Amino acid sequence: MAFDFKKVYKTFYIPQNKPEIIDVPEINYIAMRGKGDPNEKDGAYSQAISVVYAVAYTIKMSYKGAREIEGFFEFVVPPLEGFWWQDNIKGVDYSNKRTFNWIAVIRLPDFATQEDFNWAVDQATKKKKLDCQGVEYLTMREGLCVQMMHIGPFDDEPHTVAVMDKFLQENGYVNDFSNKRLHHEIYLSDARRIAPEKWKTVIRHPIKMGLLED
Repeated sequence: MAFDFKKVYKTFYIPQNKPEIIDVPEINYIAMRGKGDPNEKDGAYSQAISVVYAVAYTIKMSYKGAREIEGFFEFVVPPLEGFWWQDNIKGVDYSNKRTFNWIAVIRLPDFATQEDFNWAVDQATKKKKLDCQGVEYLTMREGLCVQMMHIGPFDDEPHTVAVMDKFLQENGYVNDFSNKRLHHEIYLSDARRIAPEKWKTVIRHPIKMGLLED
């Protein structure tokens, strides 16, 4: 049976419908950075998603070709994730999507090295005829975070974030956003097949102990 990150690491992928504190370890990703409205048809975000999936599936299917990756095991490609921020704004302003900066990512299995990643990018470029310029092997350690399952459209996320913020205030934590600690979403639903009111999205924010600012 193929290794499924969602099932093995439920703490990070299947949170409760209420806020919880977690400590996220170092994780390697296939990543594409960009800016702009993610809903733009055939825009930079949709192109980035195509690239990260192409690289992920190239690694997944490598065992069927000539590439032998040390430590390889069959796995389910993890869900798409995104890190989001806007310049000079704390948190997220959902009303102005054109100002979004984003990093579209898919988790890499631990066996995938930088060399394996470079091979997969080269293969995806040649065989899928994709422009993979800018895709990167990204390592992140989010550390202490609060997360919660959001059910519904993305535009309704502020309601879930408000619940998370209240939880932080009641438990002595504050948000800790910076240029390295970002609003994080994990997309568990196929938006093409499931109605928006049933979409499941993990929302995760970096936090620290402290007092709220005035």
